[in-house]
Amino acid sequence: MNPLLSLPPVSAYSSGVGSSSSSASSPSGSQTSSQYRSATPAAESHNAGKKVGGLDEAQLKELTELKARDREVRAHEAAHQATGGQHAGAMSLTYQRGPDGAQYAVGGEVSIDMSSVDGNPQATIEKMRAVRAAAMAPAEPSSQDRAVAAQAMQVMLQAQSELSLERPTLAGQQARDTYQDIAAFGPEPASGMDGFLSISV
Repeated sequence: MNPLLSLPPVSAYSSGVGSSSSSASSPSGSQTSSQYRSATPAAESHNAGKKVGGLDEAQLKELTELKARDREVRAHEAAHQATGGQHAGAMSLTYQRGPDGAQYAVGGEVSIDMSSVDGNPQATIEKMRAVRAAAMAPAEPSSQDRAVAAQAMQVMLQAQSELSLERPTLAGQQARDTYQDIAAFGPEPASGMDGFLSISV
């Protein structure tokens, strides 16, 4: 199982924490945490005295954005997990503490099994269809999700190629079996002359 389907932390919320090599960023802001704070010094000083629930306006804005991000991450990863079914692993989330002290999900991933089914191209094709559907399940698939979908398609095409090589052999055997049934060929011929039938007129 490899952690291939992921929605990594948004840098604006995660103090610049980057994604791993198996993760790719989803559509989001690209400012670092320090850049995010330095972008609003005037607002912070202007509203320093305005408190709501112990939080100033800038903190309330950050909290609102963290809550929205949390919902987005959970929905994204849940879509992968639900569609992937038996091929998907557990959801793994990355959290950040908000100004209210609570933990909010800012990134996540779902492992998915990309291995082919040994000796069974048809089963591999069906499995890769499920994997591809899982990768593209979120409303806004990330670049990593699209890469996983492309990889699943490659495995599926390979399996289809293997299956096409097997089918002529299977079809030929089935044709021979059918012909033998019709012509009464087999271990016990219908007449004493191999390959011929007795016909009464």
